[in-house]
Amino acid sequence: MKLAWVTVTVKDMDESIRFYTDVVGLTVDSRRPAGPDIELAFLGDGDTKLELVCNRTIQEFGIGTSISLGFEVDSLDETMAALKAKGIALHSGPFQPTPSIKFLFITDPNGLKVQFLEHV
Repeated sequence: MKLAWVTVTVKDMDESIRFYTDVVGLTVDSRRPAGPDIELAFLGDGDTKLELVCNRTIQEFGIGTSISLGFEVDSLDETMAALKAKGIALHSGPFQPTPSIKFLFITDPNGLKVQFLEHV
């Protein structure tokens, strides 16, 4: 068994796609309607995708505080500079709990924590 995708319900599909393409660096694999008020988008180049679901009939939903998406980066310092240039505030960090790992968190437009991690 392998992980195929992680699904995130979003408030605004265009805003969320902009975030995950411009800030995180994912590419849009596909985007399509899935009913009269539902739209799906799959992002990512590898086997595991990020699925965004926008259901316009849902007015309120909760992301939760114990969930985050993690993305490995080559340089956390370069990532922080790029985030700053785009006006993206840090949620928390950077942290370096061991000599071999550094990471930080930001939030996506829906309040979901997104982690950037560098193996030092």
